[in-house]
Amino acid sequence: MAGALLLGVATSLLVVGQAVLLGRIIAAAFPGGESLVDVQGDLWLLAGIVAARSLCAFGFETSGRLGARRVVGELRARLTAQMLESRPAGLRGQRSGELVTNAVQGLGSLEAYFARYPPQLVLAVVVPVVILIYVFPHDFAAGAILLVTLPIIPVFMVLIGLAARTATERRWRTLSLLSAHFLDAVKGLQTLKANDRAERQVESLRETGEQYRRQTMATLRIAFLSSLVLELAAMMGTALVAAAVAIQLINGGLGFATALAVLLLAPELYLPVRMVGQQFHASTDGLTAAQACFELLDEPPAVSSPSAPAACPDPRDGALTLAGIDFGYEGRGEPVLDGLELQINPGEQLALVGPSGEGKSTVAALILRLLDPVAGRLTCNGTDLLDVDPKEWRRHLAWVPQRPTLFSGTLAENVRLGRPDADEAAVLAACAAAGLEPLLSALPHGLETRLGEGGRRLSAGETQRVALARAFLRDAPLLILDEPTAHLDAESSAAVGESIARLCAGRSVLLIVHRPALAATADRILTLRSGRTVEPEGAR
Repeated sequence: MAGALLLGVATSLLVVGQAVLLGRIIAAAFPGGESLVDVQGDLWLLAGIVAARSLCAFGFETSGRLGARRVVGELRARLTAQMLESRPAGLRGQRSGELVTNAVQGLGSLEAYFARYPPQLVLAVVVPVVILIYVFPHDFAAGAILLVTLPIIPVFMVLIGLAARTATERRWRTLSLLSAHFLDAVKGLQTLKANDRAERQVESLRETGEQYRRQTMATLRIAFLSSLVLELAAMMGTALVAAAVAIQLINGGLGFATALAVLLLAPELYLPVRMVGQQFHASTDGLTAAQACFELLDEPPAVSSPSAPAACPDPRDGALTLAGIDFGYEGRGEPVLDGLELQINPGEQLALVGPSGEGKSTVAALILRLLDPVAGRLTCNGTDLLDVDPKEWRRHLAWVPQRPTLFSGTLAENVRLGRPDADEAAVLAACAAAGLEPLLSALPHGLETRLGEGGRRLSAGETQRVALARAFLRDAPLLILDEPTAHLDAESSAAVGESIARLCAGRSVLLIVHRPALAATADRILTLRSGRTVEPEGAR
């Protein structure tokens, strides 16, 4: 900020110097009859001032851009940290398309705000003050006109800016909705086509796009109206100054060079104030997106992180216990878990079964510290896990979810999510243990074959094996398997089941399943019903 203020003062002095020199050169060359050689020194000085103004403008732009990138980068980092650390289980009620639009395009627009609006604001404060300091001693009447007319522009800016902000917020909400709608359509192309709803979806996108177009035009109309009003106010002020200067010239109360300097300074006084309004309109998208991002950052964390964490327990040294656990999702009337009791002893394989929607995956999320319980205690070897750093605790866990995610990258990079520092030999061993050898031999570049967007698509069974390979590579003492064969056919399920049996050997395991055959391999079976666990009759 200090650098911007210094550049603002320097620019202001250069503006006044340029006007004074121009007035002196014109007065000497035309009424005075001097040749260009006579005013050569002033011309060189004027060229130097113009060059210096250009350097100051470059400095403003560069410093603003650097600061803007730093601010936007920090904001994106905070947003990412909020999603990954404070709310790792996801953002309920937030559509992914809206979030992407705000975080990428919206904050990109915010860069223009930080790069140009604050520097222009500095100029709008400093330049008029310096100009008025010069004008008043030389022409009091012109100075009084400038002083009286200058506040008119900010008043109009505020009035029009309020309308522009409302219109921009509506437009940005529509753009976020359009982005989310389009993303949903892309994800569900096959479903839409199979149900003969593709044309209806296209029509819906067209309607939303038309709404966005109308709101964009409304915002542009306000911006153009703002420019018209600000230009009109500046023009009227300059005209009044010109009239006052002309009267004084006729009466002989003002020198020609001074009159020219004052007349040249009049539009320079209004220019930075008008530019503030222009930069404000250019950056309203970014401000609106930033407001949405700040609302997200203000969301309370779903997972607590203690300021002074306790030592992280090892699941091999003691039982993992869930005692009296209550949990419910916002907007859902009934609690998902109500007084849940569950214990996994070291080396024990526990199967948790029950109908869909009973909260089995919620139990897994609580153990993974992706969620915090509303009530009850979650302990390992007597240590309350809410007093432990969640990241340290997760290093002792491996998780195979129902629908594993493959990220855009190579097969090796996807497997190394389990252990980023693993060498190629360890990755190959994990792939072999997960039964990925047939896939590896079929891939054109082996481990370096790209998967995900723009790469090779894998079947559900192959994706599940990649998730198992991550778990093999992680080699954690506590393993959580959440419906690992739920979406596979009988043949793939049997093959994955063999890999699961190898993975579970010698580990504590929570196995969340529907299929009795997989649950039968567990040491103990519990049924989750109405938020509580029940041990079925005959269970071993």
